[in-house]
Amino acid sequence: MSIDNEQKGQGKFSVSARKNRLANTISTVDKIQPQATDLEEAVLGALMLEKDALSAVIDVLKPELFYDERHKRIFEAIQQLFQKSKPVDILTVTSELRTNGNLEMIGGAYFVTYLTNRVSSAANIEYHARIISQKYIQRELIRISTDIIKNAYEDTTDIFDLLDMAEKNLFDIAQNNLRRDTQKMDDIIKQSLASLEELRTKTDGLTGVPSGFTDLDRITGGWQKSDLVIIAARPAMGKTAFVLTAARNAAVDFNKPTVVFSLEMSSVQLVNRLISGEAEIEQEKIRKGNLAEWEWQQLHSKIGRLSEATLLI
Repeated sequence: MSIDNEQKGQGKFSVSARKNRLANTISTVDKIQPQATDLEEAVLGALMLEKDALSAVIDVLKPELFYDERHKRIFEAIQQLFQKSKPVDILTVTSELRTNGNLEMIGGAYFVTYLTNRVSSAANIEYHARIISQKYIQRELIRISTDIIKNAYEDTTDIFDLLDMAEKNLFDIAQNNLRRDTQKMDDIIKQSLASLEELRTKTDGLTGVPSGFTDLDRITGGWQKSDLVIIAARPAMGKTAFVLTAARNAAVDFNKPTVVFSLEMSSVQLVNRLISGEAEIEQEKIRKGNLAEWEWQQLHSKIGRLSEATLLI
């Protein structure tokens, strides 16, 4: 066999092998989708039995979360009644389904009645709703992963476009389906009291991460957890210098792990600024590398603490 023929054969084998691997990979996800149709029925039945049940899950559930198409249509009707400030019960849901033209599709009034007979109360409805949401997230992850696998096997796929698509789809799942749980007032008060007890032992008056600027820390008590602090000023007023100094102080002087992100300057540029301040050498000299021998010695002697700090850029 000639070399050309061998290459052609290898090419055919390569394409065939890729297709086989793709088929084998996809077959592993060709299973029954994650679902909880029994809980879907229980939740829908509870929503039509107790008028206050819907307010507990309206922020958690959406029609697309339901696996059974009939359940989707029924919840859509319940949602529409809620938006119209109308009561939700067997009769109103049946009427809304009839108005939407979906009553026969879901199995008629009999199926609506069947759902209410599935439960006796709305107990644990929030827990059940979260399981339904989790099953939907699992199905979406399977769908997205399958698309990624298919596209990753294609030679014509732009890998960076594929990465962007994967990131966007995963972010959308988290953004649209995950939310922070609410807490009872009693639990929050306990956390607050525990925090106050801890603060009693502090003598410096700082409740957060020190910035290293005494007057600022006296006002703010340090950088506080969960706070978003915006440093705003006209160009060339020292915003970056201030932020870098505060980050340096937290990491070097107070041993607080610190991360700096910048959309304007590279990591090396930011570090050069830090080195300039730490070694007390003009930035222009650092930028040009125009240092006298004594300045090199001073630089190496003073950046030791900076290099050992947990400061990520």
